[in-house]
Amino acid sequence: MQEEIVEEKEEKAGKADKVEKSVKVEKVEKTEKVEKTEKVSWVKMRPAELEKIIVELVKEGNSPAKIGLILRDTHGIPKSKLLGKKVTEILKEKGIKYITEKEIVDKKIEKLRAHKIKHKYDNTATKSLNKKLWLSYSLAKAQ
Repeated sequence: MQEEIVEEKEEKAGKADKVEKSVKVEKVEKTEKVEKTEKVSWVKMRPAELEKIIVELVKEGNSPAKIGLILRDTHGIPKSKLLGKKVTEILKEKGIKYITEKEIVDKKIEKLRAHKIKHKYDNTATKSLNKKLWLSYSLAKAQ
């Protein structure tokens, strides 16, 4: 009877080892993300209509990133690039000034610095300020 129990334990241990080995062998290689530039069949909007909507949204004071979210959520357009051009390209062609990411980050930095003057020992604000400064630096470097 003791021999049977020992054999069952050995069989179970052997199965567990095999499972671990198979998991280690089956490593999935990362595939590169492929962007589709084809127009999606369910989007019925024309590029001219899209440009009108984008211009209206900018006049309301929205940034290009927020415009992309609004287009996705309310108009059902996954990416404006699918209809030809990026939001920023459309705005540059029309000659319309828009709020850039760098400007938004700079405003936040100013607010954090003013807050830091009033609240000297607010360490979370200091950490947030450092992150925003780093982000501002990387955005400036990218331009």
